[in-house]
Order: sequence, then structure tokens, then C-alpha cells
Amino acid sequence: MKNFHKHVLLPLLVVAAMLPFLARGECTCEVEEGEEVNKTLALKYKLAAIASILVAGAIGVCLPILGKTIPALSPDKNVFFMIKAFAAGVILSTGFIHVLPDAFEHLTSPCLKGTAWEFPFTGFVAMMSAIATLMVDAFATSYYKNSHFGGVGDEEKDHEHHADHVHVHTHATHGHSHGSVQDSSTPSSELLRHRVISQVLELGIVVHSVIIGISLGASESPKTIRPLVAALTFHQFFEGMGLGGCIAQAKFKARAVAIMALFFSFTTPVGIAIGIGISNVYDENSNTALIVEGIFNAASAGILIYMSLVDLLAADFMSPKLQNNTRLQIGANLSLLLGAGCMSVLAKWA
Repeated sequence: MKNFHKHVLLPLLVVAAMLPFLARGECTCEVEEGEEVNKTLALKYKLAAIASILVAGAIGVCLPILGKTIPALSPDKNVFFMIKAFAAGVILSTGFIHVLPDAFEHLTSPCLKGTAWEFPFTGFVAMMSAIATLMVDAFATSYYKNSHFGGVGDEEKDHEHHADHVHVHTHATHGHSHGSVQDSSTPSSELLRHRVISQVLELGIVVHSVIIGISLGASESPKTIRPLVAALTFHQFFEGMGLGGCIAQAKFKARAVAIMALFFSFTTPVGIAIGIGISNVYDENSNTALIVEGIFNAASAGILIYMSLVDLLAADFMSPKLQNNTRLQIGANLSLLLGAGCMSVLAKWA
């Protein structure tokens, strides 16, 4: 899995290295007059944010994972499809409504000087991020399939595996089987796909969660922080449900599940802690802050939009389970719209 994470991060780092760190336009870029600054009260809100976001994220990501103990949340139940569609709508809205506009705001800021930033770098980075995610998605899936199936064509192997299973059950009463049954410890093609999806999705969520956390932690305005605490708490809970659904379908071992859940839960609180630590030297209107936040937000938006549309929504909405059940199809569509709508409304405060 270490190599996989390296392969995921590399395209994003390459894209970031290609961007010219130049600037655009002239302006004073000073803190707005009349902005309330109260470090003591702001710190209290930040600590409250760390606690509430940590708890909400942990609950959100763990709910779908508890399918083994809560039968209604099992991945093969209709309720799970509804929850996953809702969470996918949340993730899609996060990419389009929350993260991408922030990236545009940073990379088109008049505080960036020069003419190079007149090029629409936000859309370019988001596009390249989505393409890189597609490439990583495809190569990682291919790599894991080949490593587990020994390079045999996926369809052929699945067909053989299915035939072997049928043969074993058909002749079980005769006391023999025709021995090329796949080891139960070897993950199936579909399972490997879910594992790749869950890891790539977590990467996209983690990137923008760190940026959000640092921005909140560096702010000294209680008026700015107050609405963010509640908004980001709900935000983290819903995103956790989406990621938790993917982790549940991936059927990782308990240790890997715990690591992924903890990693997601602590990302935003750690970002807030970092923001608190650098609040005295952090300037949100500096070239470095605008460029770094803009590029990473754009890259994160590309990942989230690709993952929500291609790996979450398209995969589920085109599946036979949904296609053959009109009631479930209507329910999933309504859940998708509800999830996207709820997260869009939160954009008023976060």
C-alpha cells in the first residue's frame, strides 16, 4: 500500500511543480477594516471545532463500517445504497461548491502580481488532477489485479472462477471437486476495485481537509470561526459516511480499517492545530498561501469530482441491483439530490 500512496501523490506533485509561481494585479491586500479580532475567544472556538469535528468525523466514517454489527447497514442492503448515494452527493457538492470556488478565489486573487496568473490555472489544475486520478485509478487497479490473478485476463479469470465455484457445488455430493478454485483469501476483481477507490477517495478528502483545517486554525476572528464550527462538523460527518461506505465495501482487515478511519478523523483537527501554531506568522493574502492553497484545493476538487461521478455514482447507478429495482433507483436519486442539496446549503457558512 505504501507504493500505491506514492503513485497517488506523484502526479499531484508533478502538476504542482509545473505551475509557475508568479503573480497578478496590484492591490494592498490588507485585513478588512472592522474585522473582529479576539485571539482568546477565537482559540476557544478552535478547540471546540477540534473536538466536534473529530467526533463527527469518527461517527460518520464508522457508521457504514459497522455493517457487520448493524445488518441494515450491510453493503448488500438497499439502505446502504441510499446512504452511499447521499454521501456521494455530499462529496460531489464538496468538490463543486466548496473546494473549487475557493481555489478560483485564491488563484484569481488581485494579491497575486504579474500577468502569468491570467491563465485559468484553477480549471487547468482541476482537469489535470482528474486525469491523474483516472490514470492512478486505472494503473493501480491493473497492478493489483495482475499481482493477484497472475496476469490472466480479468474476464477470463472471473469466468473460470465462477465456473469452478459452480462445479464444486454441483458435484459436492459426489465427494470431489476440480481443483482450481480460487483461494478464499485472494480478493476478487470487484473487491480490489473497491480497495483502490477507497484509498484514492481518502487522498482527495485528506488534501482539502488539511487546507480547511489550517485556514480555520490560522483565523483570529471569532465572527469567521463561529459558523464554520457547525458547518464543518456536518461537512466532516457526511464526508465520513461516503468514505466509510467505500471502506466497508473494500473489506480491509481490521487494522487497515482502523488506520484509514483514524487518518480521516484526525486530518482536519490536525490541520486546525497546525493553523493555531502558525497563526502568528500566517498571512492568508501572501503569494505563498494563495498559491499553495489554490493549487491544492483545485487538485482536491478534481479528485473529488472524478471519484464521486465515476467511481461512486456511475458504478452504483449502472449496477444491475439498482437498474432492476425502480423503487431503489428513485430512492437513490432522491438521496443523491438531498446529499448534494444539504452540502450546497452549508456553503453559506463554510
